[in-house]
Amino acid sequence: MSNSPNEDSPQSQPEYSEEHLGETERAASSAASAEIIEHQIGAAKPEKHDPYLAFRSRDYTLFSIGSLVSNVGNQMQGVAVAWEIYSRVSAVSGMAQGAWALGLVGLIQALPVILLALPAGHMADKFSPKNIMLWAQGVLLLCWAGMAYLSFTHGPLEWLYLLLLFDGLANAMANPSRTAMVPQLVPPEAIASASTWSSTRWQTSMMLGPALGGAAIAYFGRPFEVYIISILCSIVFILFAIPIRPRPHLRSNEPLSIRALLGGANFVRSTPIILATVTLDMFAVLLGGAVALLPLYAKDILHVGPHGYGWLMASPAIGSVITAFIVAHLPPFPRAGRVMLWAVAGFGLATIVFGISQNFYLSFAALVITGACDAISVVVRHTLVQVLTPDHLRGRVSAVNSVFIGISNEIGSFESGVAARFLGPVRAVVWGGIGTVLIVIGVASKWPVVRNIGSLQDVAREFAENEVASKAHAACQSKIIK
Repeated sequence: MSNSPNEDSPQSQPEYSEEHLGETERAASSAASAEIIEHQIGAAKPEKHDPYLAFRSRDYTLFSIGSLVSNVGNQMQGVAVAWEIYSRVSAVSGMAQGAWALGLVGLIQALPVILLALPAGHMADKFSPKNIMLWAQGVLLLCWAGMAYLSFTHGPLEWLYLLLLFDGLANAMANPSRTAMVPQLVPPEAIASASTWSSTRWQTSMMLGPALGGAAIAYFGRPFEVYIISILCSIVFILFAIPIRPRPHLRSNEPLSIRALLGGANFVRSTPIILATVTLDMFAVLLGGAVALLPLYAKDILHVGPHGYGWLMASPAIGSVITAFIVAHLPPFPRAGRVMLWAVAGFGLATIVFGISQNFYLSFAALVITGACDAISVVVRHTLVQVLTPDHLRGRVSAVNSVFIGISNEIGSFESGVAARFLGPVRAVVWGGIGTVLIVIGVASKWPVVRNIGSLQDVAREFAENEVASKAHAACQSKIIK
């Protein structure tokens, strides 16, 4: 949040002594605070809820369309490479070794996120997020072209893993910039709407991409064509992103240093609401994620082939899209914290059901429920992070968030592969779901503030009021010292 030049300039204000800070100044400060709060979160005007507020922005609309197409291609590529690796390894070495090979995919893509997320966040705060995002997308395009070549020639899996590493590097650089750029494309009062629709867009791609990828593999009989479609999707994103003009924003002027890199981590650590919610999400998905084992379940437990595999991959996103669309049209949750806790607990219980199911339709329904629960958790968490993070820290906080997500998704995939290797796939998934429920209980006990989170708009209003009061107090103290 920024003040006007007149509010910050000492030349534009008369000097005050401590005894002059009376009712007149407090009234003026309150009026200014109210004006800023009204501008930032739109709370002062009792307007009708507009579920499409974010799409009133041309730039956000372009970004959303391009990102949807790109994410669909990314998910199709992920389905193709997982199916190819598992099929080739299991055909030679059996199911257990195939599960281990799938776990390695997650590990290889997680390492770049963990190692590069903080530098990538610093770059997103210091330079143009749009340019970083475009360069990273170009690298992804080249990686997918290499995967297509290896698939067509039946090349060594070692080279495929190497390309997955570069894929992870590009995503590690792009993710903080993607997240940090969203508030630059919409007015402040539309940030919550943009967060909701960004989650919906992501889950839509998670629904369409795997389903289309699985169908394409079944139709063509090989993954090669799926990689080609992913390349075309990447080109579409670049064409839509080029015309985007993000609004000017406060950039970090800190030089590269350990302190600068840790700025986002320090902010998350000092903001209990954000720390608790990202911790909850990280451990819930780390333990309860069963997606990495879906090629194994589709091929060797449910016996539904690549077409059924595509639908299993898409099923969590189907639940997420339906739920996110409903949430976007509803007023804010009055008790968002408790809703999020129950949603994550539901995610764990549905994971247990999926683990023990041997019926395709029951398994499909259980995964749909995990997606619906995850959508609620994501909307609450993303909105809190976007609303509570200052402009100059958005990239670095997004980077920290990327580390949490990377650990939960990619390391979670590795954990699932290792657990399935030694416990068997069913026990690995069931114990993961039980662990998720226990994590919910632990977070609710350690951070009672999560249980007490009310409406997200109330959180935003309280944060804005505290921010304005803090700045007003600092300005007054500066005048007193003079």
